[in-house]
This record gives sequence, C-alpha cells and structure tokens, in this order.
Amino acid sequence: MRIGIVGTGTMASVLGARWAGAGHDVLVGGRDVDRAAALAERIGGRSGTPRDAAEHGRDAVLLAVPYGAAVGVVSALAEAVRGRTLVDCTNPLAPGFVLETRGGPAAAERIAAAAPGASVVKAFNLCHESVWRRTPPVFDGRPLAVPLCGDDASALEAVRRLVRDLGCVPVNGGGLDRAGLLEATAALLIGLWVGEGADAQAIAPPLEYAGVDLS
Repeated sequence: MRIGIVGTGTMASVLGARWAGAGHDVLVGGRDVDRAAALAERIGGRSGTPRDAAEHGRDAVLLAVPYGAAVGVVSALAEAVRGRTLVDCTNPLAPGFVLETRGGPAAAERIAAAAPGASVVKAFNLCHESVWRRTPPVFDGRPLAVPLCGDDASALEAVRRLVRDLGCVPVNGGGLDRAGLLEATAALLIGLWVGEGADAQAIAPPLEYAGVDLS
C-alpha cells in the first residue's frame, strides 16, 4: 500500500515504522522537511512536505498532527486528499481530560468538513504510542482491538488492513457520526489512566459476563 503520513510526531513515527516494516511504501511529510527526512530515514520510508504525503497516500493518508492544527492542515490539503482515505488519530483533549469539541461536532467530523472530498476514518486514538510499539500489541493472549468509525466501505477496508498489519483486530465502531463517542472514550480512558492511575480496562466485564445475547 502507498501510505502518506502528515506529521512528524510520535504517532507518525511509531505507526509509520510498523507499516514500513510490514512492506508498505510510506512517505512522511512535515513542515520541517529536515525533521521529516530524519524520521523517514529512521523508519525506512521516504520524506517530503505535507502535500507530498497527501499526494503519495493513494491507499491511505494518516493525519498525525495535534488536534489544534488538524483542521487548518487539512483545509490546506483539501484538494490533495480528495478521493483519499484520511485516517484521523487525533484526540481533542483540553486540560482536565475534557473534550475541546464538547457541545459541537466531533474532531473527525470537523476534519471531514475541512476536506469534503476525502473519506475520513477515525482510528488509533485510544492508546498511547508505546502500545503501538509492541510487536504485536497482545495482552494476556488477547490482541488489541481497534475500533473504526467511518462511512466509506473501501476506506474502512483499507484501514482494517492497516490495523491487522499491527497485529491488532479491527472492530466496527459505526459511521463517522459515532466518532465523537470514540473521542469521548479516549478522554475518559486517558483521564482514568493518567489522572487517577486506574486500570481502565477493569471498568468493563468480559463479553461473556456483559449480559449481551450473542445467539
């Protein structure tokens, strides 16, 4: 797959490295081209500008910039990402582990509005970058499940492949109108992990005890 990564931070680094290691053609694009070049050399990919990354990402473009910059970055790349699968891993968190977007559209929906020709998929926002470095992310014998929210079937299938390449299991989270639930879940989990030092996984019982009729 041809994957473009817009951004040069930790998520760009770790996901880019895993996908390049899986044999994908990865191009990292950043405003600081020297930093992008250094990251690309480290992960085994190529480098350029954000526009280069958007144009390169024929199969998927990962938006790996802070949420505060995301809408502006995507607006500037709207034509370049037209027809692309745009993967949004941002978290719109404000101090106190609350959503910057509360009371309005989800971050993913705002990103989609800024690039109406792209197919946005919300994914990879629930875990710290150190989790994605695990090869694979398996805990007590159970692979990590990664929920996806999006409206385009082919875009979702492309992201499912990228999830599986990390050794994880893709889970259907619904349409993009449910992306706000993923973002709110991230705010809750991060608040528990970081703010309370709690084992957030312990707040939900295993499926067989959840009172769900699987028949």
